Amino acid sequence: MNIFVINSGSSSIKYQLISMPEAKVICTGMVDRIGLEGAKLEYRAFLDSGEVRKVLELLIPDHAAGLREVAKLLTDPAVGVISDPDQVHVVGHRVVHGGERFSKTQLITEEAKAKILELFPLAPLHNPANYLGIEVAERIFTQAKQVAVFDTAFHQTMPEVAFRMAIPNEFYTKHGIRAYGFHGTSHKYVSEQAMEFFGKRTSKIITIHLGNGCSMAAVRDGKCIDSSMGLGPMNGLIMGTRTGDIDQSVIFHLVNQLGYSLDEVNTILNKKSGMLGLTGFSDMRDIRKLYDQKEKAAILAYDMYAYHIKKFIGSFAAVLNGLDAIVFTAGVGENDALTRKLVCQNMDFLGIRLDEAKNETRQKGLHEINTSESPVKILVIPTNEELEIARQCFGLVG
Repeated sequence: MNIFVINSGSSSIKYQLISMPEAKVICTGMVDRIGLEGAKLEYRAFLDSGEVRKVLELLIPDHAAGLREVAKLLTDPAVGVISDPDQVHVVGHRVVHGGERFSKTQLITEEAKAKILELFPLAPLHNPANYLGIEVAERIFTQAKQVAVFDTAFHQTMPEVAFRMAIPNEFYTKHGIRAYGFHGTSHKYVSEQAMEFFGKRTSKIITIHLGNGCSMAAVRDGKCIDSSMGLGPMNGLIMGTRTGDIDQSVIFHLVNQLGYSLDEVNTILNKKSGMLGLTGFSDMRDIRKLYDQKEKAAILAYDMYAYHIKKFIGSFAAVLNGLDAIVFTAGVGENDALTRKLVCQNMDFLGIRLDEAKNETRQKGLHEINTSESPVKILVIPTNEELEIARQCFGLVG
């Protein structure tokens, strides 16, 4: 079964074609800067004759145009991997917010689409792009089953004591205002990889997803019991452009005392804060260069970034009543040894002991970076959200 996985962002589409159940990646790529100058399509196919790579700079005005270009490459006589779009049997879509309506992978029907539309206000930066990806895919892959995999679904096992907020009850009962958690596909994938590594189903694991967006999850025996993110994907950890946790009084002060509109405050907290607000850069690779040059703003930003992660490790270890492992994943978590070092420093009380030599050594795949006597395992596990999406799709319709 060929499953085409689509991860639509506001100006990008990540994609993979995966053959299931063998989990063989047939092609992978990305359409970037959609609707902007310098739009680019990356395509990597694994043919019998060998690997083929193509990078095209094209005018890509919208997501529909981007997916059409991808479909052309998929079926191209020279570099394609299928002869017809109908050879795609399932299209799996990442949908960021499923609210309480979607606690598991869902076949996309008109009713499901209507419910996803209703959830736009809960994830205004993400769900509209995800929805657009569904509509475009329905027009291109007309014979395929369309399936939605929700970022929030993994966190639906959180107990009420963790997801409820101390505001009047009607805001939850009537409007669904509660903590939902995000990056669930990634947290599910790496926590299961960790449990396989331990060879047991009973475990207490903290998963740490660090990319441009960042979140953590407390996972007991394969189920999420708490998450650092809440109603939307802005709170919790410091992120590339998002604040993370912030005193609510700041919002009122910005509006009432400094004269900002609510839309302006939303833009500031979502797009101009985090590491960008602290250093002028949102990419940790750029900030690392400044750190190595002993730039004070970069040093403070790194220290703050790690400090917030450490605070959540402590609180989640309390919630789990113990700790078997912490897992670093996603772009920063997998590749930035400095972040991992700063997070694990002075954590002996919790049994977290980093082997600095292992931490600095680049390795592929799942690997340990703790000392041999460390009571808590420190794991680096590359996330694979696309593979997890394909697995869930196959589990639903295979």
